Amino acid sequence: MLTGKKILVGVTGGISAYKTATLVRLFKKANAEVKVLMTQAAKQFVQPLTFATLSQNPVYTDFFNPENGEWNSHVKLGIWADLFVIAPATANTIAKIANGIADNLLTTTVLSARCKILTAPAMDLDMYSNQVTQKNFSTLKERGIMFCEAGEGFLASGLSGKGRMAEPEEIFLSAKNYLLGNQDFLGKKVLITAGPTREKIDPVRFISNYSTGKMGYALAEEFSSRGAQVVLVSGPVDIKAKNQNIKVLNVNSAQEMYETCLENFSSCDVAVMSAAVADFTPEITAETKIKKTGDEMILTLKPTKDIAAALGKLKRKNQVFIGFALETDNEMLNAQKKLKSKNFDFIVLNSLKDKGAGFGFDTNKITIVFENETKTFDLKPKNLVAKDIVDNVAEKLS
Repeated sequence: MLTGKKILVGVTGGISAYKTATLVRLFKKANAEVKVLMTQAAKQFVQPLTFATLSQNPVYTDFFNPENGEWNSHVKLGIWADLFVIAPATANTIAKIANGIADNLLTTTVLSARCKILTAPAMDLDMYSNQVTQKNFSTLKERGIMFCEAGEGFLASGLSGKGRMAEPEEIFLSAKNYLLGNQDFLGKKVLITAGPTREKIDPVRFISNYSTGKMGYALAEEFSSRGAQVVLVSGPVDIKAKNQNIKVLNVNSAQEMYETCLENFSSCDVAVMSAAVADFTPEITAETKIKKTGDEMILTLKPTKDIAAALGKLKRKNQVFIGFALETDNEMLNAQKKLKSKNFDFIVLNSLKDKGAGFGFDTNKITIVFENETKTFDLKPKNLVAKDIVDNVAEKLS
């Protein structure tokens, strides 16, 4: 299953280190090549011999072998791995990584790693909920470090709550999905709109909004990474799709976006309307620059074509149709109205009242609104928000 994949496993000083032995065994059974790094504290819970036996490789605990001076290069380890899994990841190690502290071989290797890093936090519930720890979690997530979230249950302290390391099978599945890719949209065609539109006033002026297209592009990347054939209808933005398999169709005006969406909607399995389309456009567009001739200028606007409403009328039973709503007041009421009037399966709501959400930010805070329920998510980087949205699309398709 994981033949040819190289996995570096970091073990820190937590009681759940005993579970990591099972994780290493799962990786080896899947034919992955595994190397293990241990902190000095981890050795107090599990002997290095255990991991050396299971991984069939020497275990790294220090920067060099004190017997012969052989250097254990953190640089080479960081380059070697396809994935670095830290399990358990204690509060202490999480804090060190968040602040760039390199005082042992494991944390030094983190700074050298060129691969993705997956952490499985494990600590007592008060340590987990402490605002410093939560801030450290957010810092790592913003840097792209992945998390296999801690579970709830009986803890070593005798208390019960959140802080249990995820089970080895769950961590293995997360690692496998990253290394092989979760291909739950393989064979599916997804239409996405992104960015703003520009409504021309004259050759040098236009009406637009503050949309950067970051959310729509993040969605395109997430769908594509999970096997989808993505058509991205993009307004004018300053970003480019990273995945070459994403077909980008560039447009400027709401009318151009309307026509392009109509051309591609019938063949798609999923459509996500994340663009910030102008609601109005100038009734008359001047062919030459409008000169300042007085104290004021009256600009007459007319409604643009409602792309979502038009596609909602064409929607087939086997299509999943998703909308976005950015609101400033009466957020939930407006989202629910839009959900019904546009025939969406669900709508992604965010509010400009939420700090760090909306146009221009690398983060977003959303609520997914269904006909009979809502799901609210914390503030996250937009790539992780995209994952939450695509996960819910996958549930609708299934």
